[in-house]
Amino acid sequence: MLRILVLLIWLLSPALWANTLLVLGDSLSAGYRMRAEQAWPHLLAEQWQQEGRQITVVNASVSGDTTQGGLQRLPPLLQRHRPSLVLLELGGNDGLRGLPPRLIERNLERLIALANEAGARVILTDIQLPPNYGQRYLQQFEGVFSRLADQHDVPLLPFFVAPLIGQSGMMMDDGIHPTAAAQPLIAQQVSAFLTPYLTP
Repeated sequence: MLRILVLLIWLLSPALWANTLLVLGDSLSAGYRMRAEQAWPHLLAEQWQQEGRQITVVNASVSGDTTQGGLQRLPPLLQRHRPSLVLLELGGNDGLRGLPPRLIERNLERLIALANEAGARVILTDIQLPPNYGQRYLQQFEGVFSRLADQHDVPLLPFFVAPLIGQSGMMMDDGIHPTAAAQPLIAQQVSAFLTPYLTP
């Protein structure tokens, strides 16, 4: 009986899920206007595999998704994949639509709580908007991410698009989405940031 109990505890332990990263994002992570295997989450998985890391990367990103959409999609994803790490890359489409920053913050806060309740650690991605949205709104919007990171002790991944802006061939004509050529660089950025949080 004791052996069965120990086995059940081991089977239910989050340590079993320690090699799964769930990426919950929008078009910046979904591979906008490119094949899925060109997007940075797929390249990240390949990089880790080449490094000998036994890590599954689940890219659950959907172009056009919002924090509200993420709230609807996250619970079944957590139940299905049992990740130990959840990378939240949402909020950009909320901002582009001019939604209240406080609403965005509440939704992200709930996403963090849902992941934590499922035994996963959250990595929050910082998001920046184009400068034409007005200084006041930009300050309120961008303050959401650093505030949540501080309040909930969540690592904040720097906005991975920022280093690409102004570099030839790295951004699409819309000025928002990185090109396929930029995806390996993003994968390298994300890998360098996430590696300390991976289970050995």
